[in-house]
Amino acid sequence: MNAPALVVMDLAGTTVKDDGVVEDAFAVAYAETTVMHGYGDVEAVRAYARETMGQSKIDVFRVLAGDGAEEANAAFERAYDRLIAEGACTAIPGAEDTIRVLKDAGIPVVLTTGFSEPTKNALLDSLGWQELPTLSLSPAHPVRGRPAPDLNLVAVIRTATRAVADIAVVGDTVSDMQAGVRAGAGRVVGVLTGAHDEAALREAGATDVIASVAGLPELLGLSPASR
Repeated sequence: MNAPALVVMDLAGTTVKDDGVVEDAFAVAYAETTVMHGYGDVEAVRAYARETMGQSKIDVFRVLAGDGAEEANAAFERAYDRLIAEGACTAIPGAEDTIRVLKDAGIPVVLTTGFSEPTKNALLDSLGWQELPTLSLSPAHPVRGRPAPDLNLVAVIRTATRAVADIAVVGDTVSDMQAGVRAGAGRVVGVLTGAHDEAALREAGATDVIASVAGLPELLGLSPASR
């Protein structure tokens, strides 16, 4: 396969180290509100957060908290923003170089996430990445979060990419892979720096699985030395 015309990458777990930060924010939201207590104890909430990693957070909270989803999501975002401010989130080694290699090769890079727009921006600000990608996208009505294909399709439209088959979708979760497949991406690449293992990623439709996003240029036939 030739190099893609567009690369769409996930944030947490794919280009940004998670190290349990998302789960920790879910646990704080559980402690600060009561709306998730009907779902189960905090470990059950952590387990569901892990299982659904990559999906729109408000959609996850609709399952965990029902009518209290907005309250739970707000508590989660406050907790995650505090953790970001404390330096809990750092870049995956090689992620920034990978994005620059792709852009230097003329390939737009769109970063996508299940976080809301304010939380996404806080994360990008903490990394100094606001100007790094071509675009960054969050789910917002009517654009659904993963595993729906919407974020990938919006990326295609916003970058004027000619065909969905010309894109590569990169992520660390089953939801990332499902969203890539549902969008018709020509390449769906799983990375092993996040929530789910190789077997789960391949079962969800990954065409390739690599150790980390740092290996993406080589997979796509792009040499970092070309920079």
